Amino acid sequence: MHRAHRQGKTSFYMKCTGEEAIAVAQGMLLSREDMGFPTYRQQGLLIARGYPLVDMMNQIYSNAQDPIKGRQLPIMYSAKDYGFFTISGNLGTQVPQAVGWAMASAYKGDDKIAISWIGDGATAEGDFHNALTFASVYRAPVILNVVNNQWAISSFMGIAGGLETTFASKAIGYGLPALRVDGNDFLAVWAATQWAEERARSNQGATVIELFTYRGAPHSTSDDPSRYRPGDEHEKWPLGDPLERLRQHLTVIGEWDDERHAAALKAGVEQVRAAGKEAEAIGTLGQSRPSVKTMFEEVYATEDWRLVEQRREVGV
Repeated sequence: MHRAHRQGKTSFYMKCTGEEAIAVAQGMLLSREDMGFPTYRQQGLLIARGYPLVDMMNQIYSNAQDPIKGRQLPIMYSAKDYGFFTISGNLGTQVPQAVGWAMASAYKGDDKIAISWIGDGATAEGDFHNALTFASVYRAPVILNVVNNQWAISSFMGIAGGLETTFASKAIGYGLPALRVDGNDFLAVWAATQWAEERARSNQGATVIELFTYRGAPHSTSDDPSRYRPGDEHEKWPLGDPLERLRQHLTVIGEWDDERHAAALKAGVEQVRAAGKEAEAIGTLGQSRPSVKTMFEEVYATEDWRLVEQRREVGV
């Protein structure tokens, strides 16, 4: 999709290179009945749960088969049936939303929990601290992740207070347990999340997890990271690459090998290319779009006279 942007097929894209272990491990561990409140770098949550790649691409292209009918920016996916709450472009809003959803779940007496993700920069938003207050006071069954990938667009994590203390420690003042985890270690992410999940489901309240990782790719297709950091910094990141680390671990314990790895990579590339061809056949950005009549639908339960009149004026 990054290449598709360079070819003029979409207006915008954001990669999650270097952070794959976080969303994938947590997405595999938690149920689709639980609700995730992600940022734009948790697309691995959808992929790990089997959400069709074609539907993701259709959303990015805002074409005629876009499941959310062109109502969002290209990378702000939405898939309720897969436990993926609609992404918001206003950073930080998803954290109090996750706490509120978790509180509602507790009030209903079910065992569903919420989980949210926020970047290191967005912890400076008031929404983050408001969410911690509510999560603590109401013992909300929620996992609050801070993905410390070192960079908030072109501002390093110190601008959000990351040099004064850890982001995990921000939870202490609210009486919440905090974990600081190697976000490039798939098994560590899994173990920490499993511990937090057990706390939430047993009515012991929220947990804050700081996932220490590195954004290997540009912030977005509009960003040039070479202007604010060394070009080879990702390759020299001491915690390594999460995919390679998991591959090495599985190989050492005899559950994987180079031959199967090569076959998996080939199959993955073929799967993505096939999905790409299918989505592009429907249309890329501007080539096809949802029907105009959809902008009058699924907003109000009952159309009032204004919508009826507007629909008539448009002729749909």
